[in-house]
Amino acid sequence: MSFELWIAFVAASAVLVAIPGPTILLVVSYALGHGRRTAAATVTGVVLGDFVAMTASMLGVGALLMASADAYAILRIIGGAYLVYLGIRLWRAPVGDGPLADNDNLPEEKPLRILGHAFVVTALNPKSLIFFVAFLPQFIDPARPFPLQMAILEVTFLTIAAANALAYALIAEKARAYIRRKAVRKAINRTGGTLLIAAGAVTAGYRRIAA
Repeated sequence: MSFELWIAFVAASAVLVAIPGPTILLVVSYALGHGRRTAAATVTGVVLGDFVAMTASMLGVGALLMASADAYAILRIIGGAYLVYLGIRLWRAPVGDGPLADNDNLPEEKPLRILGHAFVVTALNPKSLIFFVAFLPQFIDPARPFPLQMAILEVTFLTIAAANALAYALIAEKARAYIRRKAVRKAINRTGGTLLIAAGAVTAGYRRIAA
């Protein structure tokens, strides 16, 4: 692909990933609740989820979902239900007694579990699959080898997505330094939980627009 086309893809991708969605909300929630030690797990989960969604879309799964209302509905409901589940867990998450110390001592969350949550939320978003099907062909040059272009686009997008998720996590972790009272942490957990539940409800209830 030409350098001009690649630059256009970089610019478009940077704008798109910066818009907060369920994945970024999950990244921020973990950063607020557990600090920067969750950043590696959440960013890895996001990258793996985007890789699966992007690859599946480019190989035709997204086109299948666009053509099959039943397949789209099933994946939509599964993804929405999982977001609701995570929202309920965050709402009920313990925040500990008393104010946080500088060396925060919140209940540990296993990195693999965090990674898995971020992966599932990202990969099971049917709108991402369809988005990639609609978005990526605009940056494919039919006169050039498809596999190489696919590899370039995936590496580029995943790098941007990883940097974006990491930035959100670090910003949230910095803000967390000012959040020390138990009541404030509980409010944040419940607000984040409510937003995740709402995102899940919207995802599950999303209706595909007919062509």
